[in-house]
Amino acid sequence: LGGPDPLDYVSMYRNLGNPALNVPEHWHYVSFGLSDLYGDNRVHEFTGTDGPSGFGFELTFRLKRETGESAPPTWPAELMQGLARYVFQSENTFCSGDHVSWHNPLDNSESRIQHMLLTEDPQMQPVQTPFGVVTFLQIVGVCTEELHAAQQWNGQGILELLRTVPVAGGPWLITDMRRGETIFEIDPHLQQERVDKGIETDGSNLSGVSAKCAWDDLSRPPEDDEDSRSICIGSQPRRLSGKDTEQIRETLRRGLEINSKPVLPPINAQRQNGLNHDRAPSRKDSLESESSAAIIPHELIRTRQLESVHLKFNQESGALIPLCLRGRLLHGRHFTYKSITGDTAITFVSTGVEGAFATEEHPYAAHGPWLQILLTEEFVERMLEDLEDLNSPEEFKLPKEYSWPEKKLKVSILPDAVFDNPLH
Repeated sequence: LGGPDPLDYVSMYRNLGNPALNVPEHWHYVSFGLSDLYGDNRVHEFTGTDGPSGFGFELTFRLKRETGESAPPTWPAELMQGLARYVFQSENTFCSGDHVSWHNPLDNSESRIQHMLLTEDPQMQPVQTPFGVVTFLQIVGVCTEELHAAQQWNGQGILELLRTVPVAGGPWLITDMRRGETIFEIDPHLQQERVDKGIETDGSNLSGVSAKCAWDDLSRPPEDDEDSRSICIGSQPRRLSGKDTEQIRETLRRGLEINSKPVLPPINAQRQNGLNHDRAPSRKDSLESESSAAIIPHELIRTRQLESVHLKFNQESGALIPLCLRGRLLHGRHFTYKSITGDTAITFVSTGVEGAFATEEHPYAAHGPWLQILLTEEFVERMLEDLEDLNSPEEFKLPKEYSWPEKKLKVSILPDAVFDNPLH
């Protein structure tokens, strides 16, 4: 209430664990302040008891207790404040299965635990409060290799693997900052038998990321640039269904990027036990639905077909393009980049996605600041070959440009500064 930190406080408990379940003693941290603690509109708008309280969740974290440790380390509270600060500033929320690429040891040590996955806390069930419902999302520290596996496959799959390896988390997913090996080094069979097979069979369920990205309409004269992303002109648009617009609105609202921290919910997801899942295992994905909502009045934004486009990404976002193509589009799905600096969004769709306003006849289409690009399977295979060096980003210098003139498509990988300072 007026202080510099978004969370009112963080409770820290000594949890004795459960020897029968092979759960070691640990410190358990619980945040207070992402949910509505007061109900008087000072911090969160009070919307009644039936909906979410505040942002609808609080964060928890379980840290392995070191021998002889009599008091809990305080750095997890600072970590929670950092995540909460992002939520308050962006109004983007977290969901179970999300991942956060942090690119720094969580405790600022030399640890390999440098990223986070989020899941339901194993002990704390959702609670009904006088100001709405609160769920508890547990932060789970992971290594870079485990983060990449979650991106290439899915977060829930990696969390399940972590639960089976006692030193990597065990059943309650307790973070050990001294863990020196990834789950794939501890058990090499996990990569080949579970992750690789899962990627091949399921593809990736990472359907979007918040990113440093932008797009330009190369088919429009420069003097028209001012209105190129506002009112759309052109042929009568294909009507977007109600659920489509609701899911897109949720996707564009819920971006997750802290120092490039992904993840967005699937554009079309079935909510199962509070988790986001792609519709399995069909190769058909969809942007269609039945509910009613709208991003903006449909009369004000009309779909505009573009002849030529230029896509711009920073290095980390660009490194995810092969994942987008191989793990999503080749499985008949879609993938969205949502800009963290504005309303711009870029969605890649395959020919198997229903309800898209980009078509094989007109593969580039804009709906306000939202660009859709439809790529055929044949072109995806070619792009994967041409973009192969994105898998080894340390080997090339920025800026890097890729171009397919006959497709009238250009992709540039640019330094972060271009996106941090629009004047560059």
